[in-house]
Amino acid sequence: MSCDFMAYSKVCDAQTGPLDREVLHCSGSLELDWDLDKEELQEPGASIDHTQMQHGDCQRSGCSDPGPDPDPEFMEPIPNSVSVSPHGRFERLQEDPNYISHFTRTAGHKGQRRLHCFIFRYFFAGLGIFVLGILVGWFTHTSPKRPTIPSPESSDLLEELLRGIKADKIDALQKSFSSLPDDSEESRAKYLYRQWVGLGLTDVHLYNQTVLLSLPGSTPNTITDRSSHQCFLPQGTPCDQRGPTDLLKQQFSYAAYSAVGSVQGEVVDVQYASMEDLRRAQDSLNLTSQIAVVKLGQAPLLYKLSLLSDFGFRGVLVYIDPCDSPPGRNIWQEAFRVTLNPGGKPSIAGPGQSLTSVLVQPISAFLAKTLLSSPSVGRGGDTCTPLSMPPNKERKKITLTIGNQMAYKKIYNVVGYLKGKKNPDRHVLVGSRHDNDQGGGTSAIMTQLIAALTEQTKQGWVPDRTTVFCSWGGTALGNIGSYEWGKDNSVVLQSSAVAYVSLNSPVRGTETLRATASPTLLQLTTDIQRRQLLSCIRGGNCPGPNVSSLQLPGDVSFFANELAVPTMEFAFEQTKAENTETTSFLSEAQFSAQSPGTLDPLFKFHETIAKMTAEAILRLVSDPVLPFYPLDIVLDVQNKLKDKNAVSPSLLSSASSLRDRAAFFQSEAMRPANDPKERDPSHVRMLNDVLRDLEKSFIVPQTPAGVYRNLLYSLPGKTPQFSIVKFSQEVAQHCGGTSKPAKHCSANKEALCHSTKNQSLSLILRALRSAERLVDFGLDLFENYPSGSK
Repeated sequence: MSCDFMAYSKVCDAQTGPLDREVLHCSGSLELDWDLDKEELQEPGASIDHTQMQHGDCQRSGCSDPGPDPDPEFMEPIPNSVSVSPHGRFERLQEDPNYISHFTRTAGHKGQRRLHCFIFRYFFAGLGIFVLGILVGWFTHTSPKRPTIPSPESSDLLEELLRGIKADKIDALQKSFSSLPDDSEESRAKYLYRQWVGLGLTDVHLYNQTVLLSLPGSTPNTITDRSSHQCFLPQGTPCDQRGPTDLLKQQFSYAAYSAVGSVQGEVVDVQYASMEDLRRAQDSLNLTSQIAVVKLGQAPLLYKLSLLSDFGFRGVLVYIDPCDSPPGRNIWQEAFRVTLNPGGKPSIAGPGQSLTSVLVQPISAFLAKTLLSSPSVGRGGDTCTPLSMPPNKERKKITLTIGNQMAYKKIYNVVGYLKGKKNPDRHVLVGSRHDNDQGGGTSAIMTQLIAALTEQTKQGWVPDRTTVFCSWGGTALGNIGSYEWGKDNSVVLQSSAVAYVSLNSPVRGTETLRATASPTLLQLTTDIQRRQLLSCIRGGNCPGPNVSSLQLPGDVSFFANELAVPTMEFAFEQTKAENTETTSFLSEAQFSAQSPGTLDPLFKFHETIAKMTAEAILRLVSDPVLPFYPLDIVLDVQNKLKDKNAVSPSLLSSASSLRDRAAFFQSEAMRPANDPKERDPSHVRMLNDVLRDLEKSFIVPQTPAGVYRNLLYSLPGKTPQFSIVKFSQEVAQHCGGTSKPAKHCSANKEALCHSTKNQSLSLILRALRSAERLVDFGLDLFENYPSGSK
């Protein structure tokens, strides 16, 4: 496209300040500050979805430089998988040359109207400036100077905020928190309450609820080889060699809310319990009343248990294959804890009941090797042989005994508010946990964030929106605290919650920096990681970037599934990014927590997470227009619909139509919405509500066990795919046959059995059409409502 003159506005990705208008003169093609490849659909990589983060130079005058450009030789290659829309919020949208838009909405009449208005505006503006100059000169000698306060849009505020977050401060907070004489959840919650009040939060609440918890029994759970009469504890220690240290291990050697009692059966190796694994096992033996030995990973544990129950298994032994474990961590003789509670108060009639009909017990890899008679020795140098039962090997007959106990106990939530001024009824939620065994420094990071943000308010900064700080109790046994508080406040949260920023488990390792966000927030997450990548390259020790919209266990579950609130989370972990397809659900295993000081002695990784989270909070509570990107949602949807032979033309057409509207929603024609000086605040507020509510269109009524109801979150895989499509194919394969396990389908499972691929695709089509109507409503705001500026 050639031009003699063009004026346009663009947003610097390192700034949130007011837009500056530039005049560009060109004779060739016009080059914008974002890469076409960002907008194009990317081919899926060899592993999970990652976001390609390219540093966009800010060439506009008056925009601060975030730092020197990194030397390309020192930057790690970043795979192209996730499609991210141009990083300019409501910028002029350059069309993908390979994509033809059929959207015909025009904004020409508005431009013509503005042209006449501008002539009068400039005349009156000049007259006004002349009069104002006279008045300023008249009153200057009597007007006292007031100290300038950095505006929320200024990068100075961000730099000042980040300077207040220090590793040694987080270290001191963690030591104070971990040295409490009483290590109960109540003591920790009350300590946080006092700290938050002392830091200046004026509205802090301490809530408690009595819930039914599943706890280890008075005697350990056991696995007995019936042929040799050898009894084993879950970690593989013989029962007669039980020592004092085994009492502590017992707290992390059970499945919360499992059925209790004893069951006898043959050991069956089902690997990861995929439908293919189960079909293979069923072809060779009768699975009814047997005991499955299954690896954690690749799919949610609750989904695997639902399949195993349908195939007739009575017991399940869960372990982590050493080949899947994080490098440097020896889990050979470590058992772990899992929870079978999908979230909130467990729906149990009374003590003695359970959430599953099968007996479930986590075991160590060493015990799994013994029961499977596997020749594997695990890792050996650069190679690793996965555990498996040799062909034609005689299966062991065992007795599994589980004695978990139910008890009513109180859990505690701490909730504090940092009130906004312009939109105090719009809330950005920040969640952490204070479990006495799984905190991992999260409470210290949360307290440091509160200290840094309240310090800025003392200097004169006032956020636009309200920040709600939440520390949850009962997280380890099924996110009970977050679910119950969310349900109690769901009516308010439906209209007030803007985003949820999680600190569920921020430092689980030091190998990889992982960021997880709903597609709405992928671009903001990418921008923050780009800033961290530049700082990392200058300082060394750079974990590779990893941004995705994967479903992960944690406290985001309620807010993503029930409220469809955009979520984001930063975390360091030990697993390499390229192994995520197998290892993504290993975080369902809860090991005895390492001290944060042992994992991160200098607390530098804790500091990094705190700074990235602080930047996200600042953007979310201060940006006039929320940093949400509707085009990213559509690009994500189209990525998952690339197999045109597997989807209907109407679905592809609807996705294309939504893409056209979302592209226009981020085009220059909509640019005035990004400048509050050109829009009435009430209209900007309505626009923000449209952006906030877009994800609500993608909630479906029912999904397989353990799978998010929010379609925008995906499961790991080499090919992007909607999770309900993937699992409906497996369910149809299972229920369509004449296998014996079909008799065992429960009432809920019977309904799921009929959720075929076509029904799943119809749910996706309905979601797309709902989102399209919402975007149309947003566009109508600017066609039918006049601008607030005169």
